[in-house]
Amino acid sequence: MTPETVKRNVQFVARQLGFDDCRVSAAQRAPHADNYLDWVEQGHAGDMGWLERNVERRCDPREVLPGCRSVISLALNYLPAKDHPDTGYRIARYSWNDDYHDLIEEKLKDLNLALEDMGGQQRYYVDTGPILERDFASASGLGWNGKSTVQIHRKLGTWFFLCELLTTLELEPDKASSDHCGKCTACIQACPTEAITGPRQLAAKRCISYLTIEHKGSIPLEFRRAIGDRIYGCDDCLDACPWNRFAQVSREASLHARPGLFEHRLRDFLALDLEQFRALFAKSPIKRIKRDRFLRNVCVALGNTGDQDDLPALYATAHNEASLVTEHAQWAIGEINERIQETP
Repeated sequence: MTPETVKRNVQFVARQLGFDDCRVSAAQRAPHADNYLDWVEQGHAGDMGWLERNVERRCDPREVLPGCRSVISLALNYLPAKDHPDTGYRIARYSWNDDYHDLIEEKLKDLNLALEDMGGQQRYYVDTGPILERDFASASGLGWNGKSTVQIHRKLGTWFFLCELLTTLELEPDKASSDHCGKCTACIQACPTEAITGPRQLAAKRCISYLTIEHKGSIPLEFRRAIGDRIYGCDDCLDACPWNRFAQVSREASLHARPGLFEHRLRDFLALDLEQFRALFAKSPIKRIKRDRFLRNVCVALGNTGDQDDLPALYATAHNEASLVTEHAQWAIGEINERIQETP
């Protein structure tokens, strides 16, 4: 089969599997490899140690898969059917239901089998492997890298998962995307912690998604108030993007909000024991940060939004939990008491 025919077949199978876009770029050194190496050298990875490993492999897919000739980039829309409910706490939309890694990996397995039938050898990843995926997505025409560093798609906006297959097959490459951000700086202005320090420049250790998910220790005092009511991740720079006016609701029911996620009061989360936490967030990406970090985040949110009725739960937490949680519970108590004293 010709490279054109192979690509048509791959794109047909991808559509059948539920992917919303499928495009191809040639296997080569990533266009922004040097920027990535500088970013790592400057220590911006923080607790994301995996970004500091296998750096040369990340820069060139041919180092990952010998004989790699093409990179297939795929998008899966995850926009939930309903907007964020007014429950007193916010959770990043991508984590409202089952872990997307499991869902997409099953689809990639099936796509890989189709490629094997065409004679290819593959490696596939859902942001789990050593590849600078946004570089290859942009090179394939699957959106462009926005000023927030988030990939933007003309039809999907910012609400999609990105994944890829490296293959030894030669597929006809698509044309690279051009930048359609123009003079817009909405995402930069929307960031609560000023983590986007310039166009496509992210100080990850200031980012609320990093602080509430990847960061393992105490949340720095300078960022706690800016976190507001967010207890897992942050969507502010995504919400701000004007390209989302074209976004459509995801066809994947398993990515819409699961029942019970927004049926709690914020302080109720503090009463979850380990088994209850695991049951509530079974198969959810939230489960991977584990209970103590989740309660840490809840305490910070209560410190920013809580009132006198929340104090008993926080006092109990401050006396009965691990040091990471008690520190943030004590801070929350101090913040609430300060507001109570300031109330006329």
